[in-house]
Amino acid sequence: MSDVVRKGQLLVATPSLREPTFARTVIALLEHDDDNGTVGVVLNRPMSVAVGDVVEAVSDLVTAPSTLFDGGPVAPTTAIALGRVAAGADPEGWTYVVPPLVTVDLDHDPSLLAVSVRDLRVFVGYAGWSVGQLQGEIEEGAWYVVEGLPGDAFGHEPESLWSTVLRRQGWPLSAVAVCPLDPTMN
Repeated sequence: MSDVVRKGQLLVATPSLREPTFARTVIALLEHDDDNGTVGVVLNRPMSVAVGDVVEAVSDLVTAPSTLFDGGPVAPTTAIALGRVAAGADPEGWTYVVPPLVTVDLDHDPSLLAVSVRDLRVFVGYAGWSVGQLQGEIEEGAWYVVEGLPGDAFGHEPESLWSTVLRRQGWPLSAVAVCPLDPTMN
Protein backbone atom coordinates (compact mmCIF):
# COMPACT_ATOMS: atom_id res chain seq x y z
CA MET A 1 0.00 0.00 0.00
CA SER A 2 1.29 3.43 -0.93
CA ASP A 3 1.19 6.63 1.12
CA VAL A 4 1.77 8.74 -1.99
CA VAL A 5 -1.22 9.27 -4.29
CA ARG A 6 -0.56 9.40 -8.05
CA LYS A 7 -2.70 9.15 -11.14
CA GLY A 8 -2.85 5.61 -12.43
CA GLN A 9 -3.13 4.15 -8.94
CA LEU A 10 -6.21 2.52 -7.50
CA LEU A 11 -8.25 3.52 -4.51
CA VAL A 12 -9.78 0.44 -2.91
CA ALA A 13 -12.55 1.02 -0.38
CA THR A 14 -11.71 -0.40 3.02
CA PRO A 15 -14.35 -2.55 4.73
CA SER A 16 -15.07 0.37 7.08
CA LEU A 17 -16.28 2.49 4.12
CA ARG A 18 -19.89 1.36 4.12
CA GLU A 19 -21.54 4.41 2.54
CA PRO A 20 -23.44 2.88 -0.43
CA THR A 21 -21.93 5.13 -3.12
CA PHE A 22 -18.41 3.85 -2.46
CA ALA A 23 -18.70 0.61 -0.46
CA ARG A 24 -16.53 -2.10 -2.02
CA THR A 25 -15.46 0.11 -4.91
CA VAL A 26 -12.21 0.22 -6.83
CA ILE A 27 -11.42 3.62 -8.32
CA ALA A 28 -8.83 4.34 -11.01
CA LEU A 29 -7.22 7.73 -10.40
CA LEU A 30 -7.19 9.75 -13.61
CA GLU A 31 -5.93 13.06 -12.21
CA HIS A 32 -4.26 14.05 -8.96
CA ASP A 33 -2.41 17.23 -8.12
CA ASP A 34 -2.02 19.71 -5.29
CA ASP A 35 -3.72 22.52 -7.23
CA ASN A 36 -6.90 20.89 -8.55
CA GLY A 37 -7.56 17.83 -6.40
CA THR A 38 -8.34 14.32 -7.57
CA VAL A 39 -10.57 12.73 -10.21
CA GLY A 40 -11.20 9.04 -10.73
CA VAL A 41 -13.78 6.56 -11.98
CA VAL A 42 -15.32 3.59 -10.19
CA LEU A 43 -14.23 0.51 -12.14
CA ASN A 44 -16.53 -2.13 -10.68
CA ARG A 45 -20.09 -0.83 -11.00
CA PRO A 46 -21.58 -1.99 -14.33
CA MET A 47 -25.01 -0.61 -15.14
CA SER A 48 -27.85 -2.27 -17.05
CA VAL A 49 -27.68 0.25 -19.93
CA ALA A 50 -25.90 -0.90 -23.09
CA VAL A 51 -23.18 1.41 -24.40
CA GLY A 52 -24.80 1.22 -27.85
CA ASP A 53 -27.98 2.80 -26.45
CA VAL A 54 -26.06 5.94 -25.46
CA VAL A 55 -22.81 6.12 -27.44
CA GLU A 56 -23.55 4.00 -30.50
CA ALA A 57 -20.45 5.15 -32.40
CA VAL A 58 -18.06 3.22 -30.11
CA SER A 59 -20.26 0.25 -29.25
CA ASP A 60 -18.17 -2.09 -31.44
CA LEU A 61 -14.98 -1.07 -29.58
CA VAL A 62 -16.26 -1.68 -26.05
CA THR A 63 -14.83 -4.49 -23.93
CA ALA A 64 -17.39 -6.95 -22.51
CA PRO A 65 -19.58 -6.46 -20.64
CA SER A 66 -20.66 -3.81 -23.12
CA THR A 67 -22.65 -1.78 -20.63
CA LEU A 68 -22.11 1.67 -19.24
CA PHE A 69 -20.41 1.81 -15.85
CA ASP A 70 -21.35 4.04 -12.93
CA GLY A 71 -18.13 6.05 -12.66
CA GLY A 72 -19.19 7.99 -9.58
CA PRO A 73 -21.62 10.54 -8.20
CA VAL A 74 -20.15 13.70 -9.75
CA ALA A 75 -21.56 14.91 -13.11
CA PRO A 76 -23.82 11.88 -13.74
CA THR A 77 -24.56 13.02 -17.29
CA THR A 78 -20.88 13.18 -18.26
CA ALA A 79 -19.28 10.22 -20.06
CA ILE A 80 -15.62 9.37 -19.54
CA ALA A 81 -14.06 6.61 -21.63
CA LEU A 82 -10.97 4.67 -20.62
CA GLY A 83 -8.95 2.66 -23.05
CA ARG A 84 -5.84 0.53 -23.21
CA VAL A 85 -3.56 1.14 -26.16
CA ALA A 86 -0.77 -0.79 -27.78
CA ALA A 87 2.80 0.24 -27.01
CA GLY A 88 4.06 2.90 -29.40
CA ALA A 89 0.60 3.78 -30.71
CA ASP A 90 0.05 7.31 -32.01
CA PRO A 91 -2.20 9.40 -29.75
CA GLU A 92 -5.12 9.61 -32.16
CA GLY A 93 -8.18 10.56 -30.12
CA TRP A 94 -6.82 9.67 -26.71
CA THR A 95 -4.55 10.97 -23.94
CA TYR A 96 -2.37 8.97 -21.57
CA VAL A 97 -3.30 8.63 -17.91
CA VAL A 98 -0.31 6.31 -17.42
CA PRO A 99 0.78 4.02 -20.27
CA PRO A 100 -1.02 1.95 -21.49
CA LEU A 101 -4.15 3.43 -19.78
CA VAL A 102 -5.70 6.36 -21.66
CA THR A 103 -8.77 8.56 -21.65
CA VAL A 104 -10.57 8.38 -24.99
CA ASP A 105 -12.36 11.20 -26.80
CA LEU A 106 -15.80 9.75 -27.56
CA ASP A 107 -16.34 12.37 -30.28
CA HIS A 108 -13.31 11.13 -32.23
CA ASP A 109 -13.75 9.04 -35.38
CA PRO A 110 -14.28 5.45 -34.11
CA SER A 111 -12.47 3.95 -37.11
CA LEU A 112 -9.34 5.89 -36.11
CA LEU A 113 -9.74 4.88 -32.46
CA ALA A 114 -9.98 1.23 -33.53
CA VAL A 115 -6.43 1.41 -34.89
CA SER A 116 -4.82 1.89 -31.47
CA VAL A 117 -7.38 1.33 -28.71
CA ARG A 118 -7.31 -2.32 -27.61
CA ASP A 119 -9.87 -2.12 -24.79
CA LEU A 120 -12.54 0.48 -24.11
CA ARG A 121 -14.98 1.09 -21.28
CA VAL A 122 -17.41 4.00 -20.88
CA PHE A 123 -18.18 5.47 -17.45
CA VAL A 124 -21.04 7.79 -16.55
CA GLY A 125 -20.03 10.33 -13.92
CA TYR A 126 -16.87 10.31 -11.85
CA ALA A 127 -15.56 10.55 -8.31
CA GLY A 128 -13.87 13.77 -7.27
CA TRP A 129 -12.07 15.20 -4.26
CA SER A 130 -10.99 18.74 -3.55
CA VAL A 131 -7.37 19.47 -2.62
CA GLY A 132 -6.56 17.64 0.62
CA GLN A 133 -9.95 15.90 0.88
CA LEU A 134 -8.78 12.50 -0.38
CA GLN A 135 -5.72 12.54 1.88
CA GLY A 136 -8.05 13.12 4.85
CA GLU A 137 -10.21 10.15 3.84
CA ILE A 138 -7.12 7.95 3.48
CA GLU A 139 -5.91 8.99 6.94
CA GLU A 140 -9.37 8.20 8.36
CA GLY A 141 -9.06 4.66 6.97
CA ALA A 142 -11.60 4.85 4.14
CA TRP A 143 -9.24 3.92 1.28
CA TYR A 144 -6.28 1.71 0.50
CA VAL A 145 -3.99 3.16 -2.19
CA VAL A 146 -2.46 0.45 -4.37
CA GLU A 147 -0.78 0.12 -7.74
CA GLY A 148 -3.07 -0.68 -10.65
CA LEU A 149 -2.49 -3.17 -13.43
CA PRO A 150 -3.22 -2.37 -17.09
CA GLY A 151 -6.19 -4.76 -17.23
CA ASP A 152 -7.94 -3.65 -14.03
CA ALA A 153 -10.32 -1.32 -15.85
CA PHE A 154 -11.31 -3.93 -18.45
CA GLY A 155 -11.95 -7.22 -16.63
CA HIS A 156 -14.83 -9.41 -17.75
CA GLU A 157 -16.03 -9.82 -14.15
CA PRO A 158 -15.93 -6.28 -12.77
CA GLU A 159 -18.04 -7.19 -9.75
CA SER A 160 -15.14 -9.29 -8.40
CA LEU A 161 -12.48 -6.58 -8.91
CA TRP A 162 -12.50 -5.45 -5.26
CA SER A 163 -11.49 -8.87 -3.95
CA THR A 164 -9.19 -9.52 -6.92
CA VAL A 165 -7.16 -6.36 -6.31
CA LEU A 166 -6.94 -6.99 -2.57
CA ARG A 167 -6.01 -10.66 -3.04
CA ARG A 168 -2.91 -9.73 -5.07
CA GLN A 169 -1.61 -7.40 -2.33
CA GLY A 170 0.78 -8.59 0.33
CA TRP A 171 -0.26 -9.42 3.87
CA PRO A 172 -2.36 -7.98 5.59
CA LEU A 173 -4.35 -6.49 2.68
CA SER A 174 -4.68 -9.86 0.95
CA ALA A 175 -6.66 -11.11 3.96
CA VAL A 176 -9.17 -8.25 3.58
CA ALA A 177 -10.30 -9.77 0.25
CA VAL A 178 -12.44 -12.28 2.16
CA CYS A 179 -13.87 -9.80 4.65
CA PRO A 180 -17.68 -10.05 4.91
CA LEU A 181 -19.85 -7.14 3.77
CA ASP A 182 -20.48 -6.33 7.42
CA PRO A 183 -17.02 -6.38 9.04
CA THR A 184 -18.58 -6.67 12.50
CA MET A 185 -19.72 -10.16 11.48
CA ASN A 186 -16.12 -11.33 11.06
